[in-house]
Amino acid sequence: MKTLAIVLAFIAIGAHAADQPIGCLIEPDQSADIGAAVTGVIAHIPVERGDIVQAGQVLVSLRDTVERAQIGIARSRAQTEADIRAAQANRVLADERLKRARDLHQRQFISAQALDQAEAEHRVAVEKLAQARDFQQISQRELDLAQARLGERVLHSPFDGIVTDRYLSVGERVEDKPVLRIAKLHPLRVEIVLPNTLYGTIAPGMIADIQPDLPGLGVLNAQVTRVDKVMDAASNTFRARLTLPNADHAIPAGVRCTARFIDRHDTADAAIRPAGLAPARQTSPALRLDPTVPDFTRRAPAAPRQRM
Repeated sequence: MKTLAIVLAFIAIGAHAADQPIGCLIEPDQSADIGAAVTGVIAHIPVERGDIVQAGQVLVSLRDTVERAQIGIARSRAQTEADIRAAQANRVLADERLKRARDLHQRQFISAQALDQAEAEHRVAVEKLAQARDFQQISQRELDLAQARLGERVLHSPFDGIVTDRYLSVGERVEDKPVLRIAKLHPLRVEIVLPNTLYGTIAPGMIADIQPDLPGLGVLNAQVTRVDKVMDAASNTFRARLTLPNADHAIPAGVRCTARFIDRHDTADAAIRPAGLAPARQTSPALRLDPTVPDFTRRAPAAPRQRM
């Protein structure tokens, strides 16, 4: 497991290595394998490995000839007004017949049975008009369903990022395999495994100097966003996560690094430095969570000598 590998890599730090830089790993903030919810054949992939993509951008299109034909049929049904117009005309005719039948029955020109028949025909005409309108609503829903099925055959990017892998090509069948992998590189995520002796000294909002293990990159600033509340019993360590800005994608993911946490008293109003070669501030490997809590690691000033 990746977590176990990181733990094994950093376990050599030890509880008494607080004066040494702490190993870390720079990772994408998010990564996703892009796959289809339906089975189909790839018709078009407009992106390649290494391309920068935006959220909502089309990444993959599947063949959709059948789905487009279904949309055409459903649209024709939904837009057909002939059945409704015929039912409306029949309803008007039934209204007139019922009106005349009631008038004739009042003057005793027709029997009660003839009036009942006119009323029954009127009710049938009313129901047929309602049925025609219901059919039109069903056709509209079938059109919506056909459009939704067509939408499932187009895959979009879930966030801004970079295409890191391409697993399939045009003409291949998509079933349960992903087609692409997208990674979000702004911001980056820095994972650090810390010994238990530093628990309580690292808190969200703190700043750390990050030195990537890559030529050409200077010291960068990252901010702590998460600190684990559960210790790893096997290694007696805990993990912290930091956020590292990377707007210009100058820092690649997957790079090992070292981290030093900046002294809180020197960075009360400090902001995160963007990626670059600027020098780091004065650092300290471990910080107290609350400056109001006494630091028993500092020696008290010696008492003045009394003159004899």
